[in-house]
Amino acid sequence: MTDTRGEPPPATTNLGDPMDLAATLSELRARATTEAAAASSPEALGAVEADLVGPRSPIAELRRGLGSLDPSERAAAGRAIQEAAAAIQETIAGRRDELEAAARAARIAAEAIDVTLDYRTLRVGGLHLIQQVIDEVSEIFVGLGYKVAEGPEAELSWYNFDALNTPPDHPGRLESDTMYLDYGSAEDEMLLRAHTSPIQARYMEQHPPPVYIVAPGKAYRNDTIDATHLPVFHQIEGLAVDEAITFSDLKGTLAEFARQYFGPKTKVRMRPHYFPFTEPSAELDVSCFNCDGGSSACRVCKGKGWLEMLGCGMVDPNVFVAVGYDPDQVSGFAFGVGVERLAMARHGIENMRMFIENDLRFLTQFPG
Repeated sequence: MTDTRGEPPPATTNLGDPMDLAATLSELRARATTEAAAASSPEALGAVEADLVGPRSPIAELRRGLGSLDPSERAAAGRAIQEAAAAIQETIAGRRDELEAAARAARIAAEAIDVTLDYRTLRVGGLHLIQQVIDEVSEIFVGLGYKVAEGPEAELSWYNFDALNTPPDHPGRLESDTMYLDYGSAEDEMLLRAHTSPIQARYMEQHPPPVYIVAPGKAYRNDTIDATHLPVFHQIEGLAVDEAITFSDLKGTLAEFARQYFGPKTKVRMRPHYFPFTEPSAELDVSCFNCDGGSSACRVCKGKGWLEMLGCGMVDPNVFVAVGYDPDQVSGFAFGVGVERLAMARHGIENMRMFIENDLRFLTQFPG
């Protein structure tokens, strides 16, 4: 008979001779130790196990021969065979644990990650400078008791012009200035709002006085992109309506805003101007926060000492009538400022294009 490894089985063993049986079993144990140690894989070790204790192994042959023994000899011989088989199995099991441990260590080494290596991370985004300015200005006026109001960007001509005392022949209503929409009926005159003032008219229609609001948002003009103009820009407009509001209240409010935004030493001055929806109207200038008017080479004010900042004035009585207020009972003031202008003034930005070019070299200077 030949075993599965191609080696001849042990010579016929006299099971009734304890010495002969012990020698055979000792030889099988020695083979188990040697062959198990030589097995370099679980498959090879499985072949060794089959050769030594499998169905066609010497151990199996010895077990089958127990039936020919006298009952008085069978118990001792069976016990010896069983102990040898258990020892062989233990040797094989120990080697299997070693092979599995080695395979596990190799896999861990192959899959190991060096946590000390540099790794790529995605940059955390931030608010655009324009949004930062909108938030900061809104917070200033909220601190003064104002509310933030919003409205649609696609607006009716009535709210954009008529309710704000803008006559039909005003040049701002021409298509060369205003972006009209081909939507709805021609009488509605749908357009992209030219300023955020329509928010004021809508708010007054829906809320009785007193009213204290700021209205930030996008505005649209039919302008060519250059260093100081964009067709889509941002405004923040303010409105205060109450009993006995005066021009002094307007100046004091804007002076406080200028001090909080540009610095505590900022001064303001007003120059007469004209706006359809305010009377009297004015332009507000703020003192140069960079040189305080003391340098002809100042990059911010160019030596003028003052920065032109926003338009303002007392609300025209016709606006109150249009929204259902009684101009004999209330008065108010309004103002509007370009967000881009505020950002450019404080940060020394000279070209409006920088706000829309998405150049990270520019944007990362204002992380927010």
